[in-house]
Amino acid sequence: MQNSVIKRVLGSLIICVSAFSVSSFAQTGMAQGQITRIDTSAGKVTIRHGEIKSIDMPPMTMVFTAKPKSTLDGLKVGDKIDFVAMQENDALFVTKVVKKSP
Repeated sequence: MQNSVIKRVLGSLIICVSAFSVSSFAQTGMAQGQITRIDTSAGKVTIRHGEIKSIDMPPMTMVFTAKPKSTLDGLKVGDKIDFVAMQENDALFVTKVVKKSP
């Protein structure tokens, strides 16, 4: 009986630590930037951004394809954002965008 209680407690602890690790990764995987151009019909956004550690990219201004296009809904030029970028072959994608409060 005591063994099963210990196993349940350890199982719960592992689940909590795993959830924390995934959440921490998601937060550290976000880059910061500002939208300088947006073409919602083409699903393209130009972002002046800081370093993007997840794809080893230094600060610059770059065009990204939104994946999916709806990622750009509600955004406009000048918006300051946190975003997740990824690279597949030679293509750059933005997969999540969170508009910062003014």
